[in-house]
Amino acid sequence: MEPIILKRNRELYKIGNYLREGGYEALRKALTLEPDTVVDMVKRSGLRGCGGAGFPAGAKWGFVPKVPGQKYLCCNGDEGEPGSFKDREIMEEHPHLLLEGINITCHAIGADTAYLYVRGEYCKAIERIEAALKEAEEKRRLSAKVLVHRGAGAYICGEETALLESLEGRRGMPRLRPPFPAVSGLYGRPTVINNVETLSYVPYIILNGPEKFSSFGVGKSRGHKIFSVSGDVNRPGNYEVTFGITLRQLIYDHAGGIKGNKRLKAVIPGGASAPILSPEHLDISMDFESLSQAGSMLGSGGIIVMDEETCMVKVASVLSRFYYHESCSKCTPCREGTYWLKSILERVEGGEGVQGDVETLQRVCGRMAGRCFCALGEAAINPVLSSIKHFREEYDYHIRERRCMGNSQKRMKIML
Repeated sequence: MEPIILKRNRELYKIGNYLREGGYEALRKALTLEPDTVVDMVKRSGLRGCGGAGFPAGAKWGFVPKVPGQKYLCCNGDEGEPGSFKDREIMEEHPHLLLEGINITCHAIGADTAYLYVRGEYCKAIERIEAALKEAEEKRRLSAKVLVHRGAGAYICGEETALLESLEGRRGMPRLRPPFPAVSGLYGRPTVINNVETLSYVPYIILNGPEKFSSFGVGKSRGHKIFSVSGDVNRPGNYEVTFGITLRQLIYDHAGGIKGNKRLKAVIPGGASAPILSPEHLDISMDFESLSQAGSMLGSGGIIVMDEETCMVKVASVLSRFYYHESCSKCTPCREGTYWLKSILERVEGGEGVQGDVETLQRVCGRMAGRCFCALGEAAINPVLSSIKHFREEYDYHIRERRCMGNSQKRMKIML
């Protein structure tokens, strides 16, 4: 299968190489089409957002009101989700593809300015993007102004309205909705916010037609998807495949199986915020609907693999500490809930748990579910509840014996 995005070893970050392979032809074609035609093509392709929510990209573009005045596109390259590193590779190795997708999207929604919000730690990605911008501007290949904004390392700024707050110079905290960004976004103007991977598929759709893109995939999950596989596998990395591939195929065929020929114990299929799955889910189809039915989610596509020696209480503790640290503290359920999840799990993992701690964790999660201002609170409860669901015996052993089952203290290895 020929990849759409990850065409490696061709140095496509250089504009000469990119142009030789047909680069910016999709933008040239898009500029000859009416904006509504471009939006319709993306709708018919079935392209869905690759940042986590999976909302149809074309439908989001269609929400932008046809009113005079400034409109904006914001490309989310913050990628703060533990286990996800696909956007980093796109920005480092395929910046011109991303810039072409950004410019096509600007034409479709009637925007003349786009902001690319990049995670501040992605120094190489920022360097490559800025160099690509300079090259493209010199050759007059761009139709819109693209501004690169460095984030300051806050996970919450991956949430689209917190990203807008950060762009406007304020502390990154989510906004109350409605109004939604498509109506009142950056500086109060209509704004579309899409993920790096999402916009990188747009040139292919315009150049090859929506039917070609939608011919891949299963059900309502059409096209290609990049999965970031990390943890206890022989070949961690990014793998671009079509929706419908199984978790087993990704782990064993693409990522080379479990290190040391050990058994698989657990896997997170969609970044740290996705509920944990067990080996019985290995043959699940990797698409939005199938993972939802299995009690997890596709999310950002960050697959974290854990072998038989992994302590699942430690996993829940590490992730809870992350969400506690990254909570913006705007709402009480998240601010207090993440603190208590972290504190109880650290106590249990440290051999000081007491009877009733598991039930207390479940009650705290219940108080957070559906009551937090944004999705961070919901994300924080997923690893806790799912680890209890599938590995309750480890919690009970920790509390009873005050140590890990098998004395395992191996930590999760997440590629950030």
